[in-house]
Amino acid sequence: MALVLTEEQSMLRDSARGLISDKAPVSHLRQLRDSKDATGFSRDLWKSFAEMGFSGLLVPEEFGGSGLGCVEAGVVMEEIGRTLMPSPFLSTGVLAASALTRGGSAAQKAEYLPKVSAGSLLAALAVDEGAKHRPLQTAMQATRAGNGFRLKGAKALVVDGHTADLLIVAARTGGSAGEARGITLFLVNPRAKGVATERTIMVDAHNAARIEFDNVEIDADHVLGEVDSGGGLLENLLNIGRGAVASEMVGLSEEVFGRTVTYLKERKQFGKLIGEFQALQHRAAELYVDIEISRAAVMKALQALDADIEKAGSAVAVAKAKAGTTATRAVQEGVQMHGGMGMTDQFDIGFFMKRARVCEELFGDANFHADQLARARSY
Repeated sequence: MALVLTEEQSMLRDSARGLISDKAPVSHLRQLRDSKDATGFSRDLWKSFAEMGFSGLLVPEEFGGSGLGCVEAGVVMEEIGRTLMPSPFLSTGVLAASALTRGGSAAQKAEYLPKVSAGSLLAALAVDEGAKHRPLQTAMQATRAGNGFRLKGAKALVVDGHTADLLIVAARTGGSAGEARGITLFLVNPRAKGVATERTIMVDAHNAARIEFDNVEIDADHVLGEVDSGGGLLENLLNIGRGAVASEMVGLSEEVFGRTVTYLKERKQFGKLIGEFQALQHRAAELYVDIEISRAAVMKALQALDADIEKAGSAVAVAKAKAGTTATRAVQEGVQMHGGMGMTDQFDIGFFMKRARVCEELFGDANFHADQLARARSY
């Protein structure tokens, strides 16, 4: 399959770019940060996002969505990366929509998916428990209690967890840490007794949360998928999330590259444009090549997810690792080529550097995915 967008996907990109660039430039994120906004994103903008159909991209048509795939979600995420727009699209429109569509019962789908599509319900995926992304190390316990389960433990780095109306929580009903067997996914009301949420504003001015579960009682009908067999569903969801975050990093990298090249064409030193210096030309050319390679790798991964998600793991690992290293290089070169002002908070390039660092860690950094590839190939 060609690693380019179709005409329909290009139209989606243009539509998303028009809304996001107009309503959510980097100054929008700066304003939310400086005002210490309690939500961390604009609900009015999210409403507009939903009205244009973006929140329901991955929701089946029978539940009010568009029934599109990961490539289309990646198109929107790339545009989000260009302006660093804070929104619950990743947590709700991508992860929650995919979780409910792929693992939900008929009743769960009917209850939640129309609300996700309409933008009236926000959700968050709660997986990690430590400083690094290690989903198989899930240790949070879900013990049998009456007609359901009792959850006890804590989750960290729950993206948009402080605003969620629904939590999708990975807990261990069997097996031991390090095993995929025994992981179960649960749908949890964040306002249920025993749930304590602490908002954590990340270094990039986006939002996450620490959430503690103190003997939270869950009915059996709030299990997402099968008991003890949620490991496969969780891995598929994480791969979808990894592809989406990789797409965001491609958009971020390209925006930083564009800003940097513009500066090289304007800034003069010793009576010459610094873009005429061969050393800077070489570095810019190498970065451009890296971005194009990343774009191709991410597109391949998104297409693989849509074609056969069970076989897409390696392609996703390559894409997430490459997009992460490229974004890191892009922001480092951007800051350095802008000189001293690149280090100031008043200059937007620093926002991109901070977001790139967070995206690199989300759902596994380059080292994590290199290890995944090595294990898949029995090294």
